[in-house]
Amino acid sequence: MAPSAVTPPSGPSSSSQKPTAYLLDTIHPTALALAHSLFNLITPTSPSHATWRDQARYLLVRGSHVTASDIAASPHLKAIGKQGVGTDKIDASACATRGIKVLNTPGVNARAVAELVVALAAGLARQIRSISVKVDRGEVVRKEECGGLILHRCTVGVIGMGNIGKTVAGIFCGGYEAEIVAYDPYMAEGAWAEVPHKRVRSLRELLEVSDVVTVHVPLTPETRGLVGYEDMRGMKRNALLINTARGGIVDEEALVRALDDGLIWGAGLDCHEQEPPTKGRYERLWKHDNVISLPHVGAATAQTQMETACAAVQRLYDYAITQEPQVEEVRI
Repeated sequence: MAPSAVTPPSGPSSSSQKPTAYLLDTIHPTALALAHSLFNLITPTSPSHATWRDQARYLLVRGSHVTASDIAASPHLKAIGKQGVGTDKIDASACATRGIKVLNTPGVNARAVAELVVALAAGLARQIRSISVKVDRGEVVRKEECGGLILHRCTVGVIGMGNIGKTVAGIFCGGYEAEIVAYDPYMAEGAWAEVPHKRVRSLRELLEVSDVVTVHVPLTPETRGLVGYEDMRGMKRNALLINTARGGIVDEEALVRALDDGLIWGAGLDCHEQEPPTKGRYERLWKHDNVISLPHVGAATAQTQMETACAAVQRLYDYAITQEPQVEEVRI
């Protein structure tokens, strides 16, 4: 699907009428044009960019870390626009202490990540990696020797009832007639009213009944190691475990052990504690043919990159004009 067109506004003619923002990363060209139209934008190639900590009131970030020391060295910083959902690379505590607003883009990448979840589940179920590896080695693969799984009318357990989890549930309901079981101790009662599902009160309840378990929670001290070895012992032996959220939510050592012990059918990972993942770190995991491991590409479509970057720019601008009364608002 081609990216949607976004036409940058003409904007005020004088850069002094615009708030100034510092861009720490490269972003999609459409979003870059939008940022230039809305802000007096200081890019990484600008001579004055090196002094961003001394000067910046507003930052635009895609993948860079903004540490506590960065915050401490930025006396004028008011807000950070973050492309994507995850904000774990930005020191939340330091921002909260200073009252610095962190503006991410929840929901914009939901469809892209959700489609990858389904692709990982289908790929594992039909043994795509293990079969393709054998074919690449020159082995003869006979179809009678293959024994994949059918996902039709399976039970899908969704951990985390946010935008991505909801989109995953909708795809599995509509495309696979799946039964959805959801767990989220923080989501309000009545959520997902339009998605048929059963809500459970414990992670164990979800793991015991699910054929596919998919993780959609942020990485926090409470969720680190959320799915460990004992949890996997309670899963079905033909279950698929998918994590497209953050590395560390699924205990990696426990996952290797569970696969060694044959506790689950397979795992599909788009996130790891080390990113990008390397063979040196993950050789023991990757020796299992029933593992698909990707370098965090869930939102890596041209359309999604454009949309999330534009959303980050727009959200930061919308906040900036509430802080800068002298700025003339640009309307798109």
